[in-house]
Amino acid sequence: MKRRGNFNVFSAHAWYVPGVGGMFVLLLLLLAGALIGNVLTLAFTAITGPGLAGEYAMLVSYPVMFLPAMLYASVKSRNASMDTKGYALDSSHFAPVGGWICAALVMLGTFAAAFATDALNAAMPPMPDWLRSMLENMTGGVLWVDFLLVSIMAPLFEEWLCRAMVLRGLLNSGKVKPVWAIVLSALFFAVIHMNPWQAIPAFILGCLFGYVYYRTGSLRLTMLMHFTNNTMALLAGQIWPEAETWRDILGGMYWPFFVLALVVLALVVLAFGRIKTQSPSGNCDPVASVFSAGI
Repeated sequence: MKRRGNFNVFSAHAWYVPGVGGMFVLLLLLLAGALIGNVLTLAFTAITGPGLAGEYAMLVSYPVMFLPAMLYASVKSRNASMDTKGYALDSSHFAPVGGWICAALVMLGTFAAAFATDALNAAMPPMPDWLRSMLENMTGGVLWVDFLLVSIMAPLFEEWLCRAMVLRGLLNSGKVKPVWAIVLSALFFAVIHMNPWQAIPAFILGCLFGYVYYRTGSLRLTMLMHFTNNTMALLAGQIWPEAETWRDILGGMYWPFFVLALVVLALVVLAFGRIKTQSPSGNCDPVASVFSAGI
């Protein structure tokens, strides 16, 4: 008897394929997890004081926020695995572009998209002081803590939720066209950021992440994209702590680079358009039920 790999998050959730209703359930579970995380933060603050809690409490509260959704998906997947076909959370459809070139392209495309969205950020009203302070704390505190939270945990947990669960589910539910699945998952990604200053760039990046996932089925690629975006923001916050956008850094030189970023982004999208999809729902590999696979 083969082992199914229940402790591998990429395989244990393959049989849970949430549709639109499941997307809202996952959102509610995320909010419940956030409430639990806030309670833990308050307890941590009461024990250690605000200084220490401000630096380290999120190392616990952030992953806890996703636990209810992960446990729910695990139970739903296990119950469905005996007689229902699933879809892999992570696949590797890179031909004819190639895996390493895809990795380089998504990093370049993510940088270009994030750079271009600063034009929208600059047009928005000033960010409230409380939000600016919170974001500065996430990129200007203890570097290793910020890196672990922003560059490692966020890509891991948020890509599991937004692409591996929501987008994969919508694509393979049979009820949502791929373009709307990508848009809805990007909107979900925007909503969980809970403020427009992050939500609008998150929506644009979410559409790019979703397109790459649709074409390749690769969760590793979208995690790399998320890592690239967040690490770029983290480094910018460390190097230019007073700047809020690339326009603040580059001044009048921003606009020529903005045009270049749009060209790069278009070329990246065209490159991934060369990858053929194995079905109208994209390139998430089907996974046989446990019963039919004889395991």
